[in-house]
Amino acid sequence: MGIRQFTLITILPLFFLSSCGDQPDKNKQEKVNNTETQLSETKDTMPQASKAPEKKEQEKFVLTEENAIDFFFNYQKQLKDHMKVRFTTSFGNFIVELYDNVPYHKANFIYLTRMGYFDNTQFHRVVKNFIIQGGNSDDKATADKRREIGRYLLPPDTRKGYRHDRGTLSMPSSEINNPHMLASPYEFFIVVTKPGAYHLDGDYTPFGKVVEGMDVVDKINVVRVGKGDWPFQNVYIKKAEVIE
Repeated sequence: MGIRQFTLITILPLFFLSSCGDQPDKNKQEKVNNTETQLSETKDTMPQASKAPEKKEQEKFVLTEENAIDFFFNYQKQLKDHMKVRFTTSFGNFIVELYDNVPYHKANFIYLTRMGYFDNTQFHRVVKNFIIQGGNSDDKATADKRREIGRYLLPPDTRKGYRHDRGTLSMPSSEINNPHMLASPYEFFIVVTKPGAYHLDGDYTPFGKVVEGMDVVDKINVVRVGKGDWPFQNVYIKKAEVIE
């Protein structure tokens, strides 16, 4: 074998080894480049974490002397005619139907019912052969509900031709200094007297009547009472609900 032939044979393996040795480095570099490109593209396309929206505490609507009339004027526009409310009491159930042409008192009563105000209140005043009065309670929860709904009074509406017949649903005047006989919106009374308590006409506002369950009203009217006409045994309104 000549020197030239030996040199060629020697160089070829070295060239092959040199070429093979470079290939992994090239592939590695290409992978690195591809990975960097993918990361860059991913970074560009990845949705950025958005800031959580700031929670703004929604102010609760509270009725006042200033806004109550406007509120109920608008509220009564969405109400249907001949609306009824069912009372579930610890003595049984009865149903009242509200007069359509006494709009503020009707709207107030429906609103309080839907707000759950009357639930777990009591018939706190019972005068035998006269009235039962409900919508109050000595429970703290009732005072809390009044505070959340608001402090306001309603003007009397006594000229619609309704009288205080037996079974009439009417609204008492407020206990505060009240020369204009403004109505206490959270309470109501039902006339038991036969044929009616007509001496109340002109001073209080009839806004509905009992149409079912007057026997339950009569049962409540004969419970034993103590000082202030408050029943010895609590007479609860378990639930009041609008039935349309």
